[in-house]
Amino acid sequence: MIYAIADLHLDYTEEKSMEVFGSAWKNYQDKIFRNWNKIVEKNDTVLIPGDISWAMNIEDAYVDLKKIDKLNGKKIMLKGNHDYWWQSLKKLNDLELNTIEFLQNNSFNIEGYDICGTRGWISRDNSEFTDHDEKIFKRELQRLKNSLEYNKKNKKKIVMLHYPPINSDKTLNEFFGICKDYQVKYVMYGHLHGPGHKQIYEGIVDNIDIKCVAGDYIDFIPERIS
Repeated sequence: MIYAIADLHLDYTEEKSMEVFGSAWKNYQDKIFRNWNKIVEKNDTVLIPGDISWAMNIEDAYVDLKKIDKLNGKKIMLKGNHDYWWQSLKKLNDLELNTIEFLQNNSFNIEGYDICGTRGWISRDNSEFTDHDEKIFKRELQRLKNSLEYNKKNKKKIVMLHYPPINSDKTLNEFFGICKDYQVKYVMYGHLHGPGHKQIYEGIVDNIDIKCVAGDYIDFIPERIS
């Protein structure tokens, strides 16, 4: 089976509080580790669309990644906006984690699906969107295309994004447009917490099942995708 959960925000130092986003974040790390192995079996796969660890460097992130590595299932991760520890694929792969793969300009075949994706970015209609954001936005669109093109032969695609593929007015944006072009089956995202849940958009659009899997939104219980 394939599951997904974003926004683990692990912090082994316990110095970073998430309770500013609501009471759901109280003891959230305990919830994550308590729920995970109740749901996920050893042969399952869990997709983790970003904001994995609060660590600022790869050495500190390794402590949190090892905890995830020991949990049931294979894990596929992509970078979130708070994953400042994220390095090149070579450096990430050199960590030699047993059950974790990193998604960036590539894809992984799981249970007949290609798992594709990229971080994404804030929407172009955001009031704070700048020329610098436009450069990042275009780069992220290209990374999504690169991932979807990585294995052209397989037409069954699952896409994970960190940022929602949604404009400020809750219309679907260019990231969703690319998913539509490639006839993706599932799109999942995270990033939205607490009051931000009012921006969540879910449902089936153009035969694509859109899901939000932000940790606090799904009560830190991995969501079954397929």
